[in-house]
Amino acid sequence: MSQDLAIRRLDAGEAAARIGQLARVLIDCVEGGASVSFMLPIAPATAQRFWQDVAAGVARGARTLLVAEDEHGIAGTVQLVTDLPENQPHRADVAKLLVRPGARGAGIGRRLMEAVEDAARAQGKRVLVLDTANAAAERLYERLGWQRVGSVPDYALLPDGAPCATTIYYKRVRAGDEFA
Repeated sequence: MSQDLAIRRLDAGEAAARIGQLARVLIDCVEGGASVSFMLPIAPATAQRFWQDVAAGVARGARTLLVAEDEHGIAGTVQLVTDLPENQPHRADVAKLLVRPGARGAGIGRRLMEAVEDAARAQGKRVLVLDTANAAAERLYERLGWQRVGSVPDYALLPDGAPCATTIYYKRVRAGDEFA
């Protein structure tokens, strides 16, 4: 499947036009147990509002939205959040790496992470930060060279309400001595 996979950046108009597909990916991931800020049951309207906010952030230049598309539509997504305080112009947050449960195991997460790192470099970012509550994601990040900072117990809740730890990672994606 990953041979027919296209990774691309969506502009605000495309993001707004694809909210239904993006919402379906989010719902599928949350229903599959992903701790990505939402609780069960997740209503379609809740997922759609989230993606409307993301599209607005893309329009403002506050974030970059990347998607992985296969023959079924959007198979996964990841965001680069660049709207940070003025003393952090050199870094960005990676957020909401989501891969449809039925599309996992085909390298989509890896390709999305490589693409988001490329997008960060293209925007002059040197340090990326992310957090996760998923052991499989931790293994992926570590294989891609991300450095584990540590875990915070009971940081968030899983979609079913059970508390979970969250692990924080960083990665330097570009060398440089001066801040942008």
